[in-house]
Amino acid sequence: METFESIVNSVNGAVWGPWMLGLLVGTGILLTIRLAFMQIWMLPYALKLAFFPHPKKDDGTDHEGDVSHFAALMTALSATIGTGNIAGVATAIVVGGPGAIFWMWLSAFFGMATKYAEGVLAVKYRTTNSKGEMSGGPMYYLQNGIKNKSIGRILGILFAIFAIVASFGIGSSVQSNSMAQAMAQSWNVQTWVTGAVVAVLTAIVVIGGIKSISTAASFIVPVMAVVYVVGGIVIIIVNGDLFVPAIRTIFHDAFTGQAVAGGAIFTVIRYGVARGVFSNEAGMGSAPIAAAAAKTDHPVRQALVSMTGTFLDTICVCSITGIVLVMALNSSSTSEIGDLSGAALTAFAFDELLPMGGRHLITFGLIFFAYSTILGWAYYGEKCVAYLFGEKGILPYRVVYIITVYLGAVVSLDLVWNLSDTFNGLMAVPNLIGLLVLSGVVVKETRDFRARRKSGELP
Repeated sequence: METFESIVNSVNGAVWGPWMLGLLVGTGILLTIRLAFMQIWMLPYALKLAFFPHPKKDDGTDHEGDVSHFAALMTALSATIGTGNIAGVATAIVVGGPGAIFWMWLSAFFGMATKYAEGVLAVKYRTTNSKGEMSGGPMYYLQNGIKNKSIGRILGILFAIFAIVASFGIGSSVQSNSMAQAMAQSWNVQTWVTGAVVAVLTAIVVIGGIKSISTAASFIVPVMAVVYVVGGIVIIIVNGDLFVPAIRTIFHDAFTGQAVAGGAIFTVIRYGVARGVFSNEAGMGSAPIAAAAAKTDHPVRQALVSMTGTFLDTICVCSITGIVLVMALNSSSTSEIGDLSGAALTAFAFDELLPMGGRHLITFGLIFFAYSTILGWAYYGEKCVAYLFGEKGILPYRVVYIITVYLGAVVSLDLVWNLSDTFNGLMAVPNLIGLLVLSGVVVKETRDFRARRKSGELP
């Protein structure tokens, strides 16, 4: 087993090496340039579409699709906002230093263009299944968008396989494990109890498909995000004297390589970019599966809404975690911090700056962030199963998925973490190939949308 684990660790390190991070960020940079930095000047309109759509004009109610713009965004965010927003940011700071936060922001900026492109292609190449529901995502725009159909089909199959395997790890078992550990540490709840409850709650929601999942996500995601962000803002306000020094530290260390665990500037950049990508999943290919279900009159409209997911996940939620962590690190001694990392370090930071309430806020975040991720990935996985095996494969997949939710809560998952990380990374390879090959289609659709809005054809 030890030999197998070492092999898995080596493969995982290779998959998530500098070449992968360079490919992810490089794709975002290329798309940003080709789209004329649209994530800057179109962000206000994108946020309006997501949260304040005109009831008659731009909410897509009368158009093809299964759920609203907002519901599709919340479904994507349910899978995106997860334990990485709490534990992942802390890991980036421990290994890469406070400067990693800056590089996380930068990767998110370019990731917004990537997430936008994924949304455009997901809606443009989506299809309708036998139940009249929308099916879309990388497997469909790879197969139907790439001119060489054989290559496109192979890439689509590879993406679907990698996504299904990843869903059992990063989507279900590791999330329920995080929930069980948080419940056990905070309230001494037995892990099997947490596993059983979460498995039942998951079954109740996922059996209803996208409409049930999006309904649950539309309630859970806004509540959990608002509570977490507001709690973080309260901490920042209460400890206002630490805020400016924390920001100064982030920008200073971003270019000096002052990593907490030691290391040069490359370490700072690597872990900032890696944790940013892990958190917002831009380029991974998961979010466009949810985007394809949206009711919309044009691919660009939903793509703009999808783009806000990266902004909300990394620029908003991850920033709260990162800034509070740096504030706490600047005001605490090395002996107090000790060997703390991940969620434990974040809990320490929040409790240090908001005694009595901070640790409970982190527990709340871990539980609800993890549960929402379980729901979102259930939808991603079943759509990939349907692509490979048809609708008949969905029920068996749901059964296995729910079982892994329970098992994840009661067993050790170090090996599963690394395996799921590996397959999560492998998902990105065919997806990024598709984004690069079809980037011209994204540009063409963007110009079409702008021209039709300017002429009054579209609201």
